Amino acid sequence: MAQSDVLLTRQPAPQTVPACELPRKEPALACNTGAHTSAGLATAGFRTARYLLDEWFQLGYARYHQAFAARDGSERQRRESAQLAAEAEALARRTQQDATRAVGERLRDAHGWAEELRRAAAGLRAETELLLAQKRRLERALDATAVPLSLATDGLQSRERRQQPDLVRDRVEVELLQEAELIRNVQELLKRTILQAANQIRLNREHKETCEMDWSDKVQAYNIDETCARYHNQSTDVQFHPHSTKLEESASTPESWAKFTQDNLLRAERERQASADLRALVDCILTDVAADLQLQGDAVALAFGQRCEELEDASHKLRHHLSKTLREITEQEHSIAALRQAIKDKEAPLRVAQTRLYQRSHRPGVELCRDNAQFRLVSEVGQLDLALSALREKLLEAERSLCALEDTRRSLEKDLAVKADSLFIDRQKCLALRARYPPASRLAGYE
Repeated sequence: MAQSDVLLTRQPAPQTVPACELPRKEPALACNTGAHTSAGLATAGFRTARYLLDEWFQLGYARYHQAFAARDGSERQRRESAQLAAEAEALARRTQQDATRAVGERLRDAHGWAEELRRAAAGLRAETELLLAQKRRLERALDATAVPLSLATDGLQSRERRQQPDLVRDRVEVELLQEAELIRNVQELLKRTILQAANQIRLNREHKETCEMDWSDKVQAYNIDETCARYHNQSTDVQFHPHSTKLEESASTPESWAKFTQDNLLRAERERQASADLRALVDCILTDVAADLQLQGDAVALAFGQRCEELEDASHKLRHHLSKTLREITEQEHSIAALRQAIKDKEAPLRVAQTRLYQRSHRPGVELCRDNAQFRLVSEVGQLDLALSALREKLLEAERSLCALEDTRRSLEKDLAVKADSLFIDRQKCLALRARYPPASRLAGYE
């Protein structure tokens, strides 16, 4: 044990004295200091001592205590410093591990959301391409309806040039009018559907761009967090940023961050589903439109075929009646010639009988007798006059009949010409042009 420790245990504890201040003692008058004493003579010329022996010991004890206290405080401070350093090291290591783990979890969350956004953007991109293909089908189908409409309108205009009495509102005209109206309605439907598809394509692209922007931001944030996750205490590119702990006012919360991405994904999925539904609707519309137009085109072709058969049958009957009429005209002409010859043949006997009567009227006196011969001649003239009157009347009737036959012939010939013209319009112009009617695949937009 050190001597100082022994002294400290044996002596009473000194008064606490500041380390930088010594105990001061006021100078006291020494005894036996008179001029005539021996002590005073021996110490003449020397100053009186400042400290007493007890004070000297007390000062030493104070120094020892001060050294002990300083060492004890230093040891305690060293222990506390070492403990604080260890705690700070452990805290720094723990907080850094927690922060690295949190950054890793953030990386997984960001990667998961980024993958969802990438799939959503890819789905919208693929859906937009499919809808664009449907839109092109609609446009091709709309272009394909121009030919049937022109065929229907040309057919109606061509049939307006038919002559009387064939200028009738028959089944062909009804079917052509229905076809033209159907095609106009189809065109309006296709135009509205094209506009709807174009609007849906615009929405798909907008939401795809929104998802891509969100995905791009998340990829950028992922790269930043990945760089942060690779930082460690031996990294050479780290430095102090005292103000980096300040939160930005525009910073989002994890809830708002997740909700923002969820909203983008929900809107993207909603638009993708709407686009898929619209594609299905477009497919149904094109299928129904092609079927309706093809059915109406077949109805028009059937009506044209039936009308052509009716015209051919009417033409055949007209030609048959015309042939009979021509034969009757010939027979009537022969009959008229015979009547004229019969009238001419009766003129000679009439002249003979009238001449005889005239000559016999010159008989003299009593010879002018109404004898049997006179009566017979008068009767002959009367009979001949009646026969000639009957023949002339019959000749007039025959001539009138011949005129009627001629009128009938002209009417039949005109009607035959009208029927031929109508048949030419329906068969050679309308039906021949309708051979250009587009097939169902083109009307459905596949070609």
